[in-house]
Amino acid sequence: MGRKNWLFCWTEVGAHATAIIQTLIACCKLHRVNPFEYFIDVLQKIDSHPATRVDELTPRVWALQ
Repeated sequence: MGRKNWLFCWTEVGAHATAIIQTLIACCKLHRVNPFEYFIDVLQKIDSHPATRVDELTPRVWALQ
C-alpha cells in the first residue's frame, strides 16, 4: 500500500510528519507493542505529561510500564 503512495507527501512538513509516525510504528513493532494501543495511550497522556519526562512516552519505556 505505502511503497509508491509515500512518494507523494506534497510538502516537506508532511514528509517529516510521515517519517516520525512510521518511525514510532517501527519502534512499537521492535518492542512488541501494539501501535494502536500505544498511540491511544500516549495521545491521552501527552497533554498532562511533563515535558521533562518525555522519554517515558517512547515505545521502549512505555512497554515496560
